[in-house]
Amino acid sequence: MSILIDESTQVLVQGITGKEGSFHTQRMIEYGTRVVAGVTPGKGGNSLDGVPIYNTVMEAVNRHRIDAAVVFVPARYATDAISEEVDAKIPLIVCITEGIPLHQMLRTYEIVRSHGAKLIGPNCPGLLSAGKSKIGIIPGQIFKSGPVGVVSRSGTLTYEIVDQLTKAGIGQTTAVGIGGDPVIGSSFIDILELFERDPETQLVVMVGEIGGSDEEQAAEFISRKLTKPVISYIAGFSAPPGKRMGHAGAIITGSSGTAEAKAKALEAKGIPVARTPRQIVELVKQKLRKA
Repeated sequence: MSILIDESTQVLVQGITGKEGSFHTQRMIEYGTRVVAGVTPGKGGNSLDGVPIYNTVMEAVNRHRIDAAVVFVPARYATDAISEEVDAKIPLIVCITEGIPLHQMLRTYEIVRSHGAKLIGPNCPGLLSAGKSKIGIIPGQIFKSGPVGVVSRSGTLTYEIVDQLTKAGIGQTTAVGIGGDPVIGSSFIDILELFERDPETQLVVMVGEIGGSDEEQAAEFISRKLTKPVISYIAGFSAPPGKRMGHAGAIITGSSGTAEAKAKALEAKGIPVARTPRQIVELVKQKLRKA
């Protein structure tokens, strides 16, 4: 199985005619994703690779069953795009856009949650269920089907770790990039809960980074609620305090948010923490042999 998306998921692309939207729509279709509609205001009535384009999300929803939407629009319009999808009652929204102002995202986060929708991102690579469907910018060619779920704050590290798992003969169920901004729609805990309920996911790899306390909260949740083994990796052991590293949320303030502190919190709950991506593969192999 998989979580969140599979081969039956029907997808709408917001910003389908832009440079990023058009390019990644083609890649999603090539992977097998059922992209059934696109939205660009003023471009309604046109099509892209056979995908009909509408002026508004509501027009698309009135013509198609939409299970998920992906946002490829500039930062200044992104929260309006998310709100439009929430109003149209689309259950899963994936926001690739980076650079969304914090105050806008705080407001939009509450809107999404109050309507019962699920948001992945912003500033994320999206998600991919191996051999079934992908939404976002994750490269599909590095995946193979298998028993390992992946949840990560880092897009690049998601690709690196999945690639190494695949080369070692270890496949994946679903990989989810939750995003690296201070305010994101879905936390580690949200995704770990879904993997716990997925019968085909035998083990989860959780990829964290410096900044915030999500990894520490996840460690507590894993120790109390998860029955499946979790292997973790934390990026940023050499990051200097006070300097943002890549993501808006990846910054150490005071004595909190360091990679060492996160690793200690995880290891205190019995969760192995790899120090290199290569070590993740060895730890996964060990856990799968014992399963």
